[in-house]
Amino acid sequence: MDIETRRSQLEENFGSTPGYSSAFADQCLKICETYDLSGEDVFFKWEASNLNKDRIITNDTIGNIEAVVKSDLARIAKQKAQQHARSVVASRGGRPGMSPFLGTPSRSSTRIGAVGSPSTPRTPQPKARGAAYSTPAAGRHKVHFELSEADSGKERSYKYMHEKFTQRGLVLDNRIMEFSDLVMKHYHITAFSEPHLTTDEDVYVLGRIVMDVESSASVGAKLNEASLYLEAPRLMEATRVRLRLEPNLRVRGAPRGRPNIGMFPGSIVALKGRNGGGEYFSVNEILSIPPPSPATTQVDRQVKAEPSADSFSMMVACGPFSPDSDLEFKPWKTLMERIRTSRPDVALLVGPFVDSGHTSIKTGDVDEFPEEIFARVFAQDLTDLHSYLPSTLVLLLPSVRDAVHSHVVYPQGALRGHLVESANVRMIPNPAHFTINGVTFGVSSVDSLFHVKKEEYTKSGIEIEPTTVPAESSSTDVMSNLCRQLLSQRSFYPVFPTPMDVAHEVNLDVSHLSAARITTESASGELVAPDVLVVPSRYKQFVKNVDHTMAINPSFATKGMVASVFYGGAGDGPTSSRLKIELEKL
Repeated sequence: MDIETRRSQLEENFGSTPGYSSAFADQCLKICETYDLSGEDVFFKWEASNLNKDRIITNDTIGNIEAVVKSDLARIAKQKAQQHARSVVASRGGRPGMSPFLGTPSRSSTRIGAVGSPSTPRTPQPKARGAAYSTPAAGRHKVHFELSEADSGKERSYKYMHEKFTQRGLVLDNRIMEFSDLVMKHYHITAFSEPHLTTDEDVYVLGRIVMDVESSASVGAKLNEASLYLEAPRLMEATRVRLRLEPNLRVRGAPRGRPNIGMFPGSIVALKGRNGGGEYFSVNEILSIPPPSPATTQVDRQVKAEPSADSFSMMVACGPFSPDSDLEFKPWKTLMERIRTSRPDVALLVGPFVDSGHTSIKTGDVDEFPEEIFARVFAQDLTDLHSYLPSTLVLLLPSVRDAVHSHVVYPQGALRGHLVESANVRMIPNPAHFTINGVTFGVSSVDSLFHVKKEEYTKSGIEIEPTTVPAESSSTDVMSNLCRQLLSQRSFYPVFPTPMDVAHEVNLDVSHLSAARITTESASGELVAPDVLVVPSRYKQFVKNVDHTMAINPSFATKGMVASVFYGGAGDGPTSSRLKIELEKL
């Protein structure tokens, strides 16, 4: 409905009311536009707020009308959420008010058991949605959103407990071989040799870093020079050879001014040296794995003062959304209010939402099923948010700790679409690669930075042929180098095997590890790094420019932190030059 039609309706209904003015009409038009109401609707809301009062317009009239509108929307959203919660429980094998597990009253007299018990029923996987998700047909979104084909529902819907050891080995071998052509082309190497063979001359070898058997069997054991082994792919007999790093070790291709290499179990390395007697491979040179190219390589350009048609704003928040002391979800409520106030074009919300690691959930000290909690807290607020901000796109990315998800391994499929029946909400997998107005994003909910740092062994050497780091890139601090590790290893989770003391944080599905790839294929067919990398971590929040990739650790909502992203629009130079990212308190 156009503005003139609404104005004429306001004039027709309010025109004879004492206190009516053009300023009052303008305020009413803002309400019409915000809540998609007609002028007649606003008049009816005024009548509802003005019962038993004088029919005159005062300074409080606009506030009273808006209060009635919000109250009506909240009531409708609550009714939908309650209806949805009942349908979810019924679909899980019971009927409203009955437990789908035991067939007994569930909310008034029975507390649920610990999450993850054998009685937990299976739930259907999401259907495939094709190569990309698009924005709703209503067309009110400012942004154009596309999810990569590799992250579609079809690719992520599988029975993750049907895993074969041969398949695991093949995936791990393929990961090593993928780096073979990359390293040979970058360093002009003709071929790689087998590290277990005795040689008189220096040779190049490629493989995966592993710990010796005795150390790897101990909880908390960390990689060191004495436990350092190299594992070659099965094509080279898959032998494990102990590594000995020479005192005059050289490091080739590292960032200028930082001639050291971080190694951890699972990292792919290229080495130069020789095996003199078969007992160990003597390393005299380490070749840095070249980082992936940025998505854009044009001449740098600063953020435009005036946003173009492609510009957009985004808010990024990561769960958990309730502290371990209660399940009142106060950080979530604060976040929703912040989104309503800031009115971003996109809200990226990363799980866990209903955290299976929460004390009350683990002990079963709750009177609702996880789906009921999700419907009451999250689904209701997101449905309500659509009424307030119909043009805001909401992206929900799960966690392996989400109690409402049946897919509890990493890489992980998207949440089931029926959990939130709202036109502005999109469910995306974990990790996810997507594009918004030409800006590429890579997002994961696993704390990969902590796991890499926990297992990393760093070795310094003599710098040779260093690479030049872009002037605006963070080159020497610890967090930047951890992000650089993820990028150069081309994986959201390059650690293998997962450390035993934190394995429950990942539940790594090795057979589908290719879905954790951090790079995406460009139009030219080249595998490139994302423009924005979102990696939530228990480390202190940060924003780093890592070789033209903007890496963000927004911390967690329970710590009162979010990240705001603003893109200035298409232009020359790397996308990072037109991105402004700020860390803010809730």
